[in-house]
Amino acid sequence: MMLQITLKRIIRSGYLNFRRNGWLSTATILVMVMALFVLGWLMMLSVVANTALSSLENKIDISVYFKNNSSESDISAVKNDLTVLPEVANVDFISAEESLESFRERHKENKLISDSLEELGGNPLSASLNIKAKDARNYAAISEFLSAKNYQAIDKINYFENQKVIERLSAVVNTSRIFGSVLVLFLGFIAVLVAFNTVRLAIYTMREEINIMRLVGATAWFIRGPFLFEGMLYGSIAALVTTFSFFPILLIF
Repeated sequence: MMLQITLKRIIRSGYLNFRRNGWLSTATILVMVMALFVLGWLMMLSVVANTALSSLENKIDISVYFKNNSSESDISAVKNDLTVLPEVANVDFISAEESLESFRERHKENKLISDSLEELGGNPLSASLNIKAKDARNYAAISEFLSAKNYQAIDKINYFENQKVIERLSAVVNTSRIFGSVLVLFLGFIAVLVAFNTVRLAIYTMREEINIMRLVGATAWFIRGPFLFEGMLYGSIAALVTTFSFFPILLIF
């Protein structure tokens, strides 16, 4: 019963402090709303950016092209060696026939290429392995592994042709994620700092009342409680305003 009475007094006192410092409370809430609003925008943009970057990462791959006289056992040996590598996420075999069909589909509007293929009669394309790494930074290690093994069946590895593009894309992905995370943490820190300084200012303005409360025997928690509740009010109202402000924006998006 005594605990309930003390809690009611703490809440009442915190609410009165909140109302008494009306302009200061309003300014604090507005600053927190701005900080949380920017933080929310960054988080939303971070989700969009991560989705775009993940899509971009999925498009990064390397292909290993085999000589036309390569046997199925030679190709299988390379595929098996790649599959057990910890850096490799997936290895897909693409036969010469599938490569030709895909090439024809991509250039079906180009009559010159279509006619050239008909004149050749045979299939000029070779079988290949399409390799996807768990991380874009692993492609260099995979290519070095293939080069070191010196497989006789391998004709070409296209990583070395696309090396600069892959490295740049990988750098963009990692930089974007690190920058976004640091910015979100920084703005979150600002929002906490604003609330902390506001409560600290309220404590300073009420220092005489606090001294009187100590002299009459008030406990430390009875003195701190109203300020903690006041800080909770700032944060809760700012969070609610920011949340409801985001609803129409999210609906538009």
